[in-house]
Amino acid sequence: MINKEVAVLAAVEAQMKSLKGHLGFYYKNLATGYEHSVGGDEEYLAASVIKLPLYMHVLNKCAAGELSLDDRIVTEESDKVPSCGALNMFTGAVETDIRTLCRLMICISDNTATNRLIRLCGLEDVEKGFLAMGLGKTKIRRFLFDSASSAKGIQNTICPKELGVMLEKLYRGQFINEAVSKEVINTLLEQQINHKLGGKICDAVAIAHKTGEDDNLSNDVGIVYAERPFIACFAGHGTDVYLWEDLIRRAAYDLYKVNS
Repeated sequence: MINKEVAVLAAVEAQMKSLKGHLGFYYKNLATGYEHSVGGDEEYLAASVIKLPLYMHVLNKCAAGELSLDDRIVTEESDKVPSCGALNMFTGAVETDIRTLCRLMICISDNTATNRLIRLCGLEDVEKGFLAMGLGKTKIRRFLFDSASSAKGIQNTICPKELGVMLEKLYRGQFINEAVSKEVINTLLEQQINHKLGGKICDAVAIAHKTGEDDNLSNDVGIVYAERPFIACFAGHGTDVYLWEDLIRRAAYDLYKVNS
């Protein structure tokens, strides 16, 4: 008899092949260690999923004593960029601590907070930090809304499997230490954009995750706390977002059911 988990994963892979675009998926059952990948080790356009490893890089710098989450940072009017977030709604400069910038960046995907943290660390420092975390294909090459760099083909990228490995470290309390790992997980649990991995699961179980969206692009990576918890990392661009997100919802739900 075919294992139900294997059957669901085979169905997900078949459905992915029926859609257009560059689509990737990485799965790991955290109870059994079983893995499945469909282009999971390839590069994909990052959108806001890149904010998760940036958050972890900032925490590494805090652990090294180079920064503190309590440090006060001023976000100037010139730092503000459009779309997701809250900082661009404030009049004039805004002073917050680094912890607040991180929470805004993850929970409501604040783009201004993200750029402020990139500027605080520096692109070169971020690159070195990502490599030190084992991220070879997951890269921040430019600020968000840097249209000039984007026009030159300079893009931020993610690798589903690389992020899956980072998520497992968080789950097992192995990122810096158990307390820091738990803080990251708790922040991911407060993610406010929940229509993909959580779109059909709804409130049945907790999901610690980070999403990303742009034109013809949709990503979601996270931990689903089913009876047998699992990691699911989806990335796709150049695709029909409506159909791709519907696949993500159904796949996450079916995997939740076979792991419950």
